[in-house]
Amino acid sequence: MIKEGRVIYPGKARGVVVKCDKPVVILGDIDPKRGTVEGCGAIKDRIFVFPRGAGSTVGSYTLYALKFHGTAPRGMIVEEAEPIVVAGAIIAEIPTVDGVSIEDIPNGAEVEIHDGKVVIL
Repeated sequence: MIKEGRVIYPGKARGVVVKCDKPVVILGDIDPKRGTVEGCGAIKDRIFVFPRGAGSTVGSYTLYALKFHGTAPRGMIVEEAEPIVVAGAIIAEIPTVDGVSIEDIPNGAEVEIHDGKVVIL
């Protein structure tokens, strides 16, 4: 299955999906030193899938902290990337696509993202 969305930060990434079904409070739910998301699991070297971010603008730096600590996801798929997620993806250089429904992207699936496309393998 191929889905098309909008490129937030360009690049190609392939990996296993870690999916959160609820909005993620970037500053509060993500532990950048461990590369985990409360209630969702480890996102290090995975494709992080979630509906949208929530919280304060400091959340952008939390995404950057993932890169700093070497615990960042390989890529992100977001239904609706608001400014916090957009800025964080850009400063952390995490390939990110938004504007796609995540409903039929299963947790644990292998996916590839590139050029605004999401390919479920």
